Amino acid sequence: MTDSMRRRGLTAASALLGGVLVLTACSGGDADASGGKDTSQAKVDEAAAKKSSEAQITITPKDGSNNASINNSAAVTVRKGTLTAVTMTSQDGKTVDGRLSADKTSWKPSVQLERSTTYRLAAEAKDSDGRIAHENASFTTVSPANSFIGTFTPDDGATVGVGMPVSINFDKAITNKAAVQKGITVSSSSGQEVACHWFNANRMDCRPEEYWKEGSTVTLKLALDGVQGASGVYGVQQKTVTFHIGRNQVSYVDAQTKQMKITQDGKVVKTIPISAGSPENKTYEGQMVVSEKFKETRMNGATVGFTDDDGKGEYDIKDVPHAMRLTNSGTFIHGNYWGAPSVFGNVNTSHGCVGLQDKKGANDPSTPAAWFYNHTLIGDVVVVQHTGDKTVSPDNGLNGWNMDWAQWKAGSAV
Repeated sequence: MTDSMRRRGLTAASALLGGVLVLTACSGGDADASGGKDTSQAKVDEAAAKKSSEAQITITPKDGSNNASINNSAAVTVRKGTLTAVTMTSQDGKTVDGRLSADKTSWKPSVQLERSTTYRLAAEAKDSDGRIAHENASFTTVSPANSFIGTFTPDDGATVGVGMPVSINFDKAITNKAAVQKGITVSSSSGQEVACHWFNANRMDCRPEEYWKEGSTVTLKLALDGVQGASGVYGVQQKTVTFHIGRNQVSYVDAQTKQMKITQDGKVVKTIPISAGSPENKTYEGQMVVSEKFKETRMNGATVGFTDDDGKGEYDIKDVPHAMRLTNSGTFIHGNYWGAPSVFGNVNTSHGCVGLQDKKGANDPSTPAAWFYNHTLIGDVVVVQHTGDKTVSPDNGLNGWNMDWAQWKAGSAV
């Protein structure tokens, strides 16, 4: 072997040895070099895990979610630990109140969330050894464009007449009527069967076959949260409403005799002279439900199509007393102070309303109109007869009683 070959061999051996030494130093596996202490990555990770909290926090909805429910989405839970702090804030920085469970393993908002709003949740928990864990998430609730609500009547806690239906008007057209109707239940303490009827894509009314039983309690439950009412449009309501049925009062207006008989439990308690619609402006016939009451209100003929040649209303009375609405199209039963006392009970002179003798200012309780107003509930029935006009449309006001039971049930989607 020549000297040059020997030198090359030694150089190669030296390089190989150097490489081994470098690799050995990087591995950190030389117990002697570390003084007997094991510093492998696996051991480091194991040591770090032993120091971490075992508490496992879960936030729903998931971070970054859209179209979240305003009722049931937000929640924080923990396993293998207890919650020590939960903070929820809206996009404008307002804090959302919430409730922590008795065992401190779950948290929920105590208020309904706003639509189309981004919320942030920050949670802290500790395990049995007191070690702390953290979790954060943000989500955005469903937008008004992607949700629907139903405005309902009567109000929670109200006492109403026996003719009061549950009427729900939706702010979006409902195409999936069956799903929405299944999310709505109406029941009565009287045990009466209740059926719902869709008048159109935005309105559904519910009632029994006969008037509600006097003294009963009616419960409306809306379980619409997350229910798809139309493509990409979901319900957001989740609530229970109860209302009470008062005494059974039904009043009968006879346009021929020009008298109104007020009955309670089928017995006549009072008779009041009236003036119905003139032969040129007949009053609708049929069963009509009082939907609104006003001690005084303005009535302008132009709003219901009664105009002079100049386009102004044939009448414009700014202080009509004791007015009670019977239809959406403008039929009222109301006080009349401008007509001669001799009109009532003798002549039909109105533009379609039912007039009762009254005094200007609506402050005289002795007038027939005042008596009727004070003895009438929202939901009381006024049956108008013998006017010679057509029967009021069932959807013109709360007047579904003018549809027989078979027709009514045929309008159900379930």
